[in-house]
Amino acid sequence: MHSSAFLRWKKLLKIIKNTSLIHQCCPKHKTLENPYAQTQNPFGFLVVSQYSTQSTKFPEYQMPSVTWGVVQGRKEKLVNRVKICDYIKSLGIIPDELENLELPSTVEVMCERVQFLQKLGLTIDDINDYPLMLGCSMRKNMIPVLGYLEKIGIPKSKLGEFVKNYPQVLHTSVVVELAPVIKFLRGLDVEKQDIGYVLQKYPELLGFKLEGTMSTSVAYLVSIGVSPRDIGPMVTQYPYLLGMRVGTVIKPLVDYLVSLGLPKKILARILEKRAYILGYDLEETVKPNVDCLISFGIRREAIASVIAQYPQIIGLPLKAKLSSQQYFFNLKLKIDPDGFALIIEKMPQIASLNQRVLMKPIEFLLGRGLPLEDVAMMVVKCPQLVALRIELMKKSYYYFKSEVGRPVNELVAFPEYFTYSLESRIKPRYTKLQSKGIRSSLNWFLNCSDQRFEERLRGDYIESESLGPSFRMGGKLELPGNDVMSDEEEEDESDDEVLYRRTVSL
Repeated sequence: MHSSAFLRWKKLLKIIKNTSLIHQCCPKHKTLENPYAQTQNPFGFLVVSQYSTQSTKFPEYQMPSVTWGVVQGRKEKLVNRVKICDYIKSLGIIPDELENLELPSTVEVMCERVQFLQKLGLTIDDINDYPLMLGCSMRKNMIPVLGYLEKIGIPKSKLGEFVKNYPQVLHTSVVVELAPVIKFLRGLDVEKQDIGYVLQKYPELLGFKLEGTMSTSVAYLVSIGVSPRDIGPMVTQYPYLLGMRVGTVIKPLVDYLVSLGLPKKILARILEKRAYILGYDLEETVKPNVDCLISFGIRREAIASVIAQYPQIIGLPLKAKLSSQQYFFNLKLKIDPDGFALIIEKMPQIASLNQRVLMKPIEFLLGRGLPLEDVAMMVVKCPQLVALRIELMKKSYYYFKSEVGRPVNELVAFPEYFTYSLESRIKPRYTKLQSKGIRSSLNWFLNCSDQRFEERLRGDYIESESLGPSFRMGGKLELPGNDVMSDEEEEDESDDEVLYRRTVSL
């Protein structure tokens, strides 16, 4: 029995010896006919091929021209590692961070990796910023990852910039890490054509775990009233929200804005349209800006209304802007700080408007012979005047002078006249007044919905004249001549509501 076992081992050793002689004598047996396959000999020894891209139709980043690895002995590995380190040092790359990293088997392979990265658009400085990318195999890492990124919408010309911004992506697995993130984004209703845009803005998303920050931030936003169908557009506009921690970033900001009197429902609508507000630093920007508004005379109870009308105001370099605009209005119209505070309360967008734009309507009114103090009064009462187009103001003014034929002091009393459409509101309503023989103030026949105007003409509805749109703290928007707007009424907006939305969105 021992003799039989000895004979089998002797026969096996003879076969191994013959196989070794074949490989020594016939170099052609060292390569593989199929460049994509890894083949084993009958005894489990891995043979790895070298292959070329000369006859392939793939882009240059899809097929390396040298082997990605060969079987080496320990001594040979050490020698080659020294050669590789000397090579990358000669290029100006500092190899210190590569000390514990597995490097390719030969200098030729490392040279191929460096050239590959340079073809993508990376410089030696870029590689030095993240030398660990040299440990990524072209065949196992770079090629599959870059191919997948191009497939999901990142242009080939932008791949180098993408890798430069987020080189860690080269270490990821397409199946295990990248594909699940893309599936998650699609599940949030991010449009397929927007995926590449989102990732270029915030490539770090590819390194997040789905069950962590991304899921909790989305869940919290939905819990405060953000519509789930708006999450996708929000992510497209401001993908950074997916990386924000709820407990330390999002919730404190939301709680602070609510404490100012801004209802959560209105705050949710604001975030749906302007998700970037979540990126405003609470301690460094938002709170100082609220304090700044108060220091300029804006009433604390009006802060919520100011933010609702112009949410960006809490993220501006506000002190400098308000100081400049306050000086402008004082210089041009002799408006005092209290009057300026009223202007900001009614139209906070004034803080960001160009002074040359502001000056044109002022010059037009002064040019009509109106005294400076009257123009100042008009601007304080209706700041929207300074944002109107001169052509429209001219048409409305000349209609008032030629057709309405009333004293100019009526315009001073009701400067909102200029904010209504001449063709769709002023002319038709004034014509009906004339046909009925009714004489009324500008406010009475302009500042109401079409239905309310018809009721007034018939005498079915009598009411005192009301002021412009107002914002009730902790409640809903109240519009002139209308009941408090409910959710159902939002679908059927009156002309006054349209006017309000136009002035708010300036």
